[in-house]
Amino acid sequence: MKVLVAGGAGFIGSNLIDILLTEGHQVVCVDNYFIGTRENIRHLAENPQFRLYEQDLTDLDALKAVFAEEHFDYVFHMAANSDIQASALSPEVEYRNTYSTTFNVLECMRLYGVKKLFFCSTSAVYGDVQGAEVTELYAPLMPISYYGACKLGCEGLISAFSYMNGFHSLIFRFPNVIGPRLTHGVIFDFVKRLRENPTELTILGDGRQCKPYLYVKDLVDCILRFYEYVPEGVTVYNVGDDTQSTVSDIAQIVCREMGLKDVAFRYTGGVGGWKGDVPVFAYNLEKIHATGWKASMTSDEAVAQTVRAVL
Repeated sequence: MKVLVAGGAGFIGSNLIDILLTEGHQVVCVDNYFIGTRENIRHLAENPQFRLYEQDLTDLDALKAVFAEEHFDYVFHMAANSDIQASALSPEVEYRNTYSTTFNVLECMRLYGVKKLFFCSTSAVYGDVQGAEVTELYAPLMPISYYGACKLGCEGLISAFSYMNGFHSLIFRFPNVIGPRLTHGVIFDFVKRLRENPTELTILGDGRQCKPYLYVKDLVDCILRFYEYVPEGVTVYNVGDDTQSTVSDIAQIVCREMGLKDVAFRYTGGVGGWKGDVPVFAYNLEKIHATGWKASMTSDEAVAQTVRAVL
């Protein structure tokens, strides 16, 4: 099967490509390195089953040319701006890199007859639900970040395109995904700060922000378990682990893995780390667990394993 991984040089996309190639698929990656890096896919340069287009997914004409040339069987749409703090300063970042890329991918699928789609969505579409365990049918969906809003808009586009064109679309709403090739986020930031100053650590908020963290290899395993067997229309799953980690827990784990003791934690205060941050979040995972899939690591285990990968 020939597949497109849009945003394949990113953290999740590159991990997915590695497994797709081991399964014998032909993989085409389109990425402009807005979030992803050349380093993430450098090891694939000599693989005859891998092809790379270094271009911007917001360029519709250029993307049409790729679809016309390659004749895809399946699209994995992983491209987005996943740095919520960055887009808080410039909402256009999300409109361009999250929402517009999705429209262009869907339009090319429509024009070139590609019927199968996997889309990375997010827990951010639910908004701040005060720690309630949300199911896939939770409503109303009221995101509080530009990232969450654009991802929700993307889900709306996918719903309409799927209905109008007979697409088979699989949407995963997942929480913080961590693991090898991480480029930003709380773990990445903590390691960086502690390398610069191993005696103290500044922590945004009050440290009690509490969310599930999912190891990227668990996510990829889940994607590959379900992506081929999706009925016509849209299928949505919450994907994650049913445990959570607080920011203070993560700080302690990072210090332990780095062999640091007596580090002074300096909290900036407030319930959220930044504007648009959902301080407490929990999933209801009954739907995905009923299929037989479950994450192999708890949230804290995923954090510890990720720290080792970053180090």
